[in-house]
Amino acid sequence: MYKKKDSRARKVSFALRAQVREGFIAGDFTNWKPVAMQKKADGTLEAVLPVSAGVYEYKFLLDGRWVVDPDNSSFAISPIGTVNSVAHLD
Repeated sequence: MYKKKDSRARKVSFALRAQVREGFIAGDFTNWKPVAMQKKADGTLEAVLPVSAGVYEYKFLLDGRWVVDPDNSSFAISPIGTVNSVAHLD
């Protein structure tokens, strides 16, 4: 997938409501290294990350299982055949 990226990073919030013990997010913007999400009082998991403008594939890792973003209908098939969510950040 072609990714045009701006070198200026800004803080982007990724959030998900899930009943899990632990949650992580990983994607092109983390070099696919899982980053811990913080659990908020209402049960929402959130990660605020510095991300430059561009198009990025990502997934959530919830209690050891990879999950696409249920609130994002944009997705792509990875080179290894899995489905990833896609974020278009301006």
